[in-house]
Amino acid sequence: MPTLAQAGVVLMIDHLIHFYRVGTEPFQSLSALSDRDAVQIMKDYYVEGSVFWERFEDPGQYMQTRRQIELWLYEEFVAKGGAPQESYPIYMVLGRSKWLLTAADPATLATTAEIQVPLSLFTESDISFTYPDSMISVPMATRKESGYYLPDYHGKLFTLSEIRQIVESNGLPGENWGTNLPSSMPNFIEAQVWNQEALQEYKRQLYCTRSKTGR
Repeated sequence: MPTLAQAGVVLMIDHLIHFYRVGTEPFQSLSALSDRDAVQIMKDYYVEGSVFWERFEDPGQYMQTRRQIELWLYEEFVAKGGAPQESYPIYMVLGRSKWLLTAADPATLATTAEIQVPLSLFTESDISFTYPDSMISVPMATRKESGYYLPDYHGKLFTLSEIRQIVESNGLPGENWGTNLPSSMPNFIEAQVWNQEALQEYKRQLYCTRSKTGR
């Protein structure tokens, strides 16, 4: 099958999607908290059967793994020329992959809010990417499971220009590539935003616009 580029198609994904818990503010991170406080929040957020919130079933183990992965993300990002403002990113998704369109269950839909953020807010030094979720990508590269492992993608951190080239050539995962993951695994490109000032300014502008329009 030809790539999108070979077929003369240029796919432009110009936004990120940030998912967060209904009733809370966007652009917050468990990593900003102590392990004790983060574990308590995860216990409150856990929803059995939810594709988003069931990951908090074992909050202590989750937090331990998360901090290890975030150290790897930070070091890889710096090695590629990134300029992180914090030791942890704010997580988002690049575009809306097929998995996001089909995997959401009633429990997730009832407890999850989202906000779209223009990709144009960020430069190469502000943002990085993994495929899929970084907490899946890195372990998959370690285990190299033959049925799912993609050596060109798993265990790798991509810059903004690198991920644009991949998406413009092949589309989002679940289209011409990344089609062999089980449906229980999140099949999307994760974005790690390391410039939280830009996010907070965008949120202020968005809320100001909404207050003026009554939306």
